[in-house]
Amino acid sequence: MKITLEELQAFATVVDSGSITAAAEQLGQTVSGISRALSRLEDKVGTTLLHRTTRRLALSEEGEALLAHARAILASVELAEEQMAVRRQRPAGRLRVNAASPFMLHVIVPLIGEFRRAYPEIELELNTNDQIIDLLEHRTDVAIRIGTLRDSTLHARALASSRVRVLASPAYLKARGRPESVADLAGHSLIGFNQPESLNRWPLRGAVGEEVQITPHLSASSGETLRQLALAGEGLVCLSDFMTDADRRRGDLVQVLMAHTIDERQSINAVYYLNTQLSARIASFLDFVGGRLREAAWAQL
Repeated sequence: MKITLEELQAFATVVDSGSITAAAEQLGQTVSGISRALSRLEDKVGTTLLHRTTRRLALSEEGEALLAHARAILASVELAEEQMAVRRQRPAGRLRVNAASPFMLHVIVPLIGEFRRAYPEIELELNTNDQIIDLLEHRTDVAIRIGTLRDSTLHARALASSRVRVLASPAYLKARGRPESVADLAGHSLIGFNQPESLNRWPLRGAVGEEVQITPHLSASSGETLRQLALAGEGLVCLSDFMTDADRRRGDLVQVLMAHTIDERQSINAVYYLNTQLSARIASFLDFVGGRLREAAWAQL
């Protein structure tokens, strides 16, 4: 008997999701149905593909070899389906998008409803990661990256740029006073990133004109966590306009040290691998997001 796409899909989804139960939920099938598909596949190839214990699943050597073929076959089928949909002027298929959690929450998520109505046959999978990821390892079609790009294997499309400012809540400034000079930072609570150190260089003119490297008294890995801490009145923070624009317009956060601030902007790029054909679903997503960002008050190219 020949191997079916259903069996390959069940196998790959179990591996990716980590369990038969999770795979069943993702594929909208029963646990017993997924288990039977795996058993049929193992019978057809004549070997064990997954070692099952009560706590986890582990790929056998043969399973690892078959998984690479399964993913290639499934990707080819997905591409064929998409190309047929393109002929009908309806981009389709799964689109995996990755972005840092603040950008996902403040920029991408508000656009999703409109995008889905425009492209109902694109199945979006939105993932967040505040660190630079390997697109292949995380099975990502397109990632939104903020700041300088260093990976030459990636193709980039510039979407916008976002200004960086030093901010604080009115409650904090009422309690601790407003800093009037860069030297005044020594008497304030500074909120910053625990990694990388480069994110703790604030766009303020120091004694000899260079940016100021701060040592945070309170640190976190995510910009959204820093934003929430600043809103709670815990100190001064340096964040990008894309996540604080609404806060500043409401007066929940206010800029400080404006006269000492350097006009610094973070570049926002969509990236994908150079050897990846720009599929219709990726192109439609980038065109849509890029168009909306050009209309945003905070965004500049």
